[in-house]
Amino acid sequence: MTETSAITAGHAPSDDAASATDGTRAATAGASEARPECVRFERAAARVGGRTIWSEVTLAVDAGEFVAVLGPNGAGKSTLIKATLGLLPVSAGTATVLGKPPGEARSRIGYLPQRRNFDAGTRIRGIDLVRLGFDGARWGIPLPGLPRRAQATERVGEVLELVGAAGYARRPIGELSGGEQQRLLIAQALVRRPELLLLDEPLDSLDLPNQAAVASLVRRICREERVAVLLVAHDINPILSYLDRVIYLAGGGAVEGRPEEVISTETLSRLYGAPIEVLHASDGRLVVVGQPEAPFVHGDRHAHD
Repeated sequence: MTETSAITAGHAPSDDAASATDGTRAATAGASEARPECVRFERAAARVGGRTIWSEVTLAVDAGEFVAVLGPNGAGKSTLIKATLGLLPVSAGTATVLGKPPGEARSRIGYLPQRRNFDAGTRIRGIDLVRLGFDGARWGIPLPGLPRRAQATERVGEVLELVGAAGYARRPIGELSGGEQQRLLIAQALVRRPELLLLDEPLDSLDLPNQAAVASLVRRICREERVAVLLVAHDINPILSYLDRVIYLAGGGAVEGRPEEVISTETLSRLYGAPIEVLHASDGRLVVVGQPEAPFVHGDRHAHD
């Protein structure tokens, strides 16, 4: 049985695995320019409907990092995003976002929820959709300190150029392709100059070329805008070469590190409590092979998250 990248159920990582990852991350950080920390979870837990989704989760995301959140159905990827936003309080441990408790720095966070569907008859222009990012509509609450109209217009133009959407931004959103729509939604999330960008499955329903194009765009945003990005994904292969690190949720726990550290035979076998082999295809894709087959069968991808 063969499966690419994101897998299903398993067991929490051992303390040794977490310690090894922390040590590697510290060594990597020491070798490069120190960057401020944007997200920190320390032995955190999350409960939904009386059920613990994950616990003993320790992770950190620094400014300018592009980090993918991976894991099986029901592992709690979207729950992690909600906890970062402060929409779901951690039930144990601690969490800080941009130096504050989650929820107290929302004006400094850009958020793109799971894929929105625009009907072909939707007439709002792309540029107007991006402009909505200023009034807090994507949160459902007003945000203080709105910039003056001229500043807003200038910033909308900047982000449209940044995401490569200036050429079609005045067309109705319903007439655009999925990839074009996604670029405009990312622009909307960026328009208030966030320090942290949360993208919940932005690649869902996009074809492979568009997935790679959006990943390349996100990587460039990280570098040029110094924005930390947490991106929830199911398949790591289209975005593998653009990532700095991954956070893998499974079996009620998490492990983080560079992709080659986490998506490995040793680490995944430990996570899943079963023999897992990670193969490297000639085209660079990661292919995961293992038994038993049952845990690798994907059902409804959002049924439990």
